[in-house]
Amino acid sequence: MSSDDSFRPAVRGLLTERIARQLEHEIREGELAVGTKLASERELAQRFGASRNVVREVLRRLEAQHLIDVQPGRGSYVTAQGDRSPFAGARPTVRQLIEARLPVEVEIAGLAAERAGQAEIEVLNRAHERVLQAPDAAEKARADLAFHDAIAAASGNPVLQVMLSSIGGPMFEMMLRSNSDPAIGEPGVPHHAEILDAIIEHDVARARSHMHEHLALGLRTYGADLDTSLDVMATRHLDRLLRQA
Repeated sequence: MSSDDSFRPAVRGLLTERIARQLEHEIREGELAVGTKLASERELAQRFGASRNVVREVLRRLEAQHLIDVQPGRGSYVTAQGDRSPFAGARPTVRQLIEARLPVEVEIAGLAAERAGQAEIEVLNRAHERVLQAPDAAEKARADLAFHDAIAAASGNPVLQVMLSSIGGPMFEMMLRSNSDPAIGEPGVPHHAEILDAIIEHDVARARSHMHEHLALGLRTYGADLDTSLDVMATRHLDRLLRQA
């Protein structure tokens, strides 16, 4: 893949996600200690085969996560290692994430159908539209996560919202694959519209049923990856997409 990706927004998004994941891993695992000066934009661009525009976007993202401090004219410095994974080194698999999401999100969908008002429905409609309009797999995964977060907000239960947000990282990793693999994404995406319609119509049973079907789809479509660590699967899938780009 050429580093000149200026006119390929889908590739830009994927490459930005891949580089950000790598540097974030190096910072959080202590490979880049606090106070370390990162390589220059030019050097990072050469290392990852990317444009400097992509590198700048990566640095902005890491700065927004309070992992680095970008000092104009001086460079970028690691400021914190951030929080380690709450799973204490035992990274969850796809199967384990689905098993956890099923009871939580089925209940969330039912409560959202029961309680959502017009304001919540408008937020859900906008979130659903962002999923449909996303230009690349990484952006679609972020929009997908936001859609599920909006359903949790519509449930009116802040405890369930916090429970769901606590697994947002693994959910995003799963969604990277789900939204760019035709064997998984194409049968799964229509469920969003079905869930949304059920919530709009305040049909609790149907909202719960569609959410269950949406999440259980992964148990039938992920194959051997069901028992693969989510972070390994997501990185491997990003690499595959970039090789195909």
